[in-house]
Parts: sequence; structure tokens; C-alpha cells
Amino acid sequence: MQNIQSKIASLHWDSITESMHENGFAIIPNLLDNEQCEALKADYSKPELYRKTVVMERYRFGLGEYKYFTYPLPDLIHNLRTSIYSKLAPIANAWMKALNIQTVFPDTHEKLLEQCHTNHQLKATVLILKYGKSGFNTLHQDLYGDVYFPIQIVLFLNEPDEDFTGGEFVLTQQTPRAQSKAIVLKPKKGDVLVFTTNFRPVKGTKGYYRVNMKHGVSEIHSGERHTLGIIFHDALS
Repeated sequence: MQNIQSKIASLHWDSITESMHENGFAIIPNLLDNEQCEALKADYSKPELYRKTVVMERYRFGLGEYKYFTYPLPDLIHNLRTSIYSKLAPIANAWMKALNIQTVFPDTHEKLLEQCHTNHQLKATVLILKYGKSGFNTLHQDLYGDVYFPIQIVLFLNEPDEDFTGGEFVLTQQTPRAQSKAIVLKPKKGDVLVFTTNFRPVKGTKGYYRVNMKHGVSEIHSGERHTLGIIFHDALS
């Protein structure tokens, strides 16, 4: 796991931070290699790794299926979650300061989880999603409780236009007193998308204001699409 931690440490975090401040998202290319992507997909068929399976159609969340991991997380996922959090916490704290929100996020992921557990949020939120033809995911936010971290990541485990068509990642931005803006992204296999969980600050003429954002997945036209979502806070249920 030292390899993935070293790769994360060597990323251009100044550029990633700038993109997060400017856009509310950033793409990290080629963080995972093909072998890691294939191993994560293969884990989908191992029931002992998961605490809950959700059939999206049943809850009108979309069309597809996802599974929540249970603790302890697989080593690769644990190291990704822990290492990337420490790089994102300064971004999250800058956002809170800009919006005059009193929340201060701790510098380590372990301390964030301690806050979650004090609030009875004890369930792992890391999940793997699987879509087939006609699958999609409605626009939503991943909060899970009163304690939540405002940034999350998605790891893309299939190659677009080879393994599947359609299935773009969609972000919507709701500016106050304006129409929503749609952002459509198409990361490649092994890429990681960093994006806001629910809102971000935008600078206006009178200072910063809060812009709400949601995310989802457009319809899959053919093939199969897998992603791994890493949310940094734990859930009540």
C-alpha cells in the first residue's frame, strides 16, 4: 500500500486545490492502475465485504445496484480514504471560513471518524456501484447524518466508450436566484473525481456565497459501468 500512499503524496495538490476552489471538482488522472481497477470490480461478488445491498429502482434512486462496504475496509480503500482526506481537509476548512461557517474539520481522518461516532454515525459509507444497459442514478447528495465532510471522491473502474457507452457523471450547480448549471464529465478508467458533497463557496461582488450542488449518472446506453464511491464520514444507518 506504500505505492498508493506515495502516489497520493506526489500529486499536484496545488492544482487540485485550485480546481476545487474554481469549479467544485477536480479530476486526478491514472491514480489506479488496471490491476487495481479489476481487483476492485472482482470484489463485487464477495458478500463478506459488504453490510448492505441497495437495488436503486426499489427506492426510485435510479436503475442499478450498489453495495456498502463493512468495516474493516480492504487495505487499498482504507489507505485511499485516509491519505486523500488529509489533503482535502485544508480545502474544506477554507470553504467553511469563506462562508463564515464555524465548523473546523480535523487534520486526520481518524479524528473525523471520532466525531462521527460521538454522533452515533458508525456505519461505513464507502460503496461500489454497478450499472448495466439503461442504468442511471438520480441527482442526490451523500450526507448520512449531521456530521458530514463536504468533499468526496469517485474512482472509475471501467473505460468509457469501450466497456460502456453513455453513463456520464453529472454535477448540477444551483446558484441562488438563477437557473441550474449542468456539468457533464467523462473520466477514464483509473481516474479519480474529487467533488463537493453538497455545496461550495463562490465569490461574488459582496463576498462569498453558498452554491448548492448535486450529482448523478446519465443513462447507460450499452455495456457495464462500475465505480467506487468514497465518502469520508460515517452513516447513522
